[in-house]
Amino acid sequence: MIYLLYLLLGAFAGVLSGLFGIGGGLVIVPVLLTTFKLLNFDPQLTIHMALGTSLATIIVTSMNSMWAHHRKGGVDWKVVLTMVPGIVVAAYLGGFVAHLLDATVLAYCFTGFITLVAIKMWFGLKPSGQQPFPGVVGLSISGVGIGFLSAIFGIGGGTISVPLLSRFGLEMRKAVGISSALGLPIALTGALSYAISGWNEPGLPEMSLGYVYLPAFIGIVLTSSVFSRVGANLAHRLDARVMQKSFALLLVIIAIKTLLTS
Repeated sequence: MIYLLYLLLGAFAGVLSGLFGIGGGLVIVPVLLTTFKLLNFDPQLTIHMALGTSLATIIVTSMNSMWAHHRKGGVDWKVVLTMVPGIVVAAYLGGFVAHLLDATVLAYCFTGFITLVAIKMWFGLKPSGQQPFPGVVGLSISGVGIGFLSAIFGIGGGTISVPLLSRFGLEMRKAVGISSALGLPIALTGALSYAISGWNEPGLPEMSLGYVYLPAFIGIVLTSSVFSRVGANLAHRLDARVMQKSFALLLVIIAIKTLLTS
């Protein structure tokens, strides 16, 4: 039943990714916390394993998303390549910092983040004003912030990078395309950091690469990519405001569940 749950979780995360244009990490992490608790994993390791495993699944889903946006000419590779160095360094550092944080503190950080995302989506909040498009230094600094926070929260970074890039004056299509390309180095470096920092951690379950739990990783990636297309099709049929508020409510429920689980 647990392995079936991983497949269903991948499908659910894929649909959400297609519907809202964000990575499934916001949903994957809390559900993994619950399943790891059912499997009697060490409570001090579950949040770290949920974050590391989430980032590992995003490696696969971000590659599909990046390729789809690239084919449509939606990825500005000059911007992406400028931001990648800062992202790589910061994402690796973020995974290492998460390893040092107490499980309860890390859970509170994740809960606070998804609560802020829920508030933003419910009220439709957008950055006020517009900033001039930054140069190499500004983009590099932005990459550092995006990479570090994404690794800490186990996400692909879309909820951070898309609003930021939009505030820099990029149209939404370009912002989403760049964000999809940034998701790969974030996930790859972040997952690697979680795997290395947790490699010799006592109490890890079998079939783990550090904080990356392979059975969950495999189950989720098998279905998430397929069902992201389902979500994309639904996005063109459902009312956008209803979807946005529904997802905000879902995030509030997830935040409460995360606090109760951790």
